[in-house]
Amino acid sequence: MSATTGKTAPTLGVPSAPPLPGDLEALLRRLRLPHIRHHAPEVIATAKAQRWEPIEVLRALFTEEAAGRDRASLATRRTAAGFPTGKTFDAWDEAASSIPVPTQHALRTLEWVHRKENLVVCGPSGTGKTFLLEALGHQAVEQGLRVSWFTLEDLGALLRRHRADDTVTKAIAKVLRADLVVIDDIGLLPVATDAAEGLYRLVDAAYEKRSVTISSNLHPAAFDELMPKTIATATVDRLLHHAHVCQTSGESVRLSQALAGRGVSPLA
Repeated sequence: MSATTGKTAPTLGVPSAPPLPGDLEALLRRLRLPHIRHHAPEVIATAKAQRWEPIEVLRALFTEEAAGRDRASLATRRTAAGFPTGKTFDAWDEAASSIPVPTQHALRTLEWVHRKENLVVCGPSGTGKTFLLEALGHQAVEQGLRVSWFTLEDLGALLRRHRADDTVTKAIAKVLRADLVVIDDIGLLPVATDAAEGLYRLVDAAYEKRSVTISSNLHPAAFDELMPKTIATATVDRLLHHAHVCQTSGESVRLSQALAGRGVSPLA
């Protein structure tokens, strides 16, 4: 039985609950109450056996419906975000990160997202940048926020798809329905013109309206090494105005694990 605030409904647990009458099941389908429909036979059987008050039956049914909708909404937001791997703070070792622990804790509150502030995490490859951003993204989703995950190549492809029919502005606006937009792994490869323009358009449209977070091997001040200086300057100006910048350092965690033999399972 799902938890609920206030008074908790009695515990369920009666075997072989009879199915609902056909007309009642049809009515619940019509009203789009799938979780009540699923749990109602057990709730009704338990209510009879334990002599629940009518209000307890209602509480149990609507608690199940609310909990089921919450689970479905969470799954929808998680799928829509497009996270690359599924890494969360459950597997995060805050002591292994070069970012100060108090800063990590402050980021995990997500208050900066609610303030429409940006986050830039930059540093060498393998120092936990993508892991941190994905874990923050999952936490945002769990708190009811919408997240969109991109690479620069994704932004370039988005621009090319919508340039032909002049719907780039609408496409960017659709992306910014998310509360947090993540652009991962800037600086590993030269930036194509379409990708550079896509990054500028996104950062410009999100300015003071949505939170944008990026991971990069380079500090944004060096973005003019990757893209035309004019676009880089305009992008960085808007990105950093309301941004928290965290710089990672140290050896690659992936390389360290590989050298220690912990990158693979031993062969039989």
